[in-house]
Amino acid sequence: MKVLKIINFICLGLFAGCYYDNEEDLYPANECNTASVSYQSDIAPIIQANCLSCHALGSTVTSVNLQGHAKFSERAKNGSISGVINHKPGFSPMPQGGAKLSNCNIQKIEAWIASGSPNN
Repeated sequence: MKVLKIINFICLGLFAGCYYDNEEDLYPANECNTASVSYQSDIAPIIQANCLSCHALGSTVTSVNLQGHAKFSERAKNGSISGVINHKPGFSPMPQGGAKLSNCNIQKIEAWIASGSPNN
């Protein structure tokens, strides 16, 4: 009988040991690398995937053109890019009708803006 209690105790401990663990704690996501963000390799793909379906040259959806470094940088420097991607009050949240950009993509854009929005 004593052996059975010990086995039950051990089994219960094995199965209950991770009850309060969650996936984020057990398997943390890769860190977002914002150390050397570049327009060409980091920012342009984000814009292509999330913005240009509505904000390209000749778009009939809106007059806001974000195509190319000069146009996107202009909006980044005046604060509107940060406002819309962070869904700040007074700004139209973007992408409109879609999910907010990932935290990592927002961090990359913010880091690029903070570094002066270079065309690199």
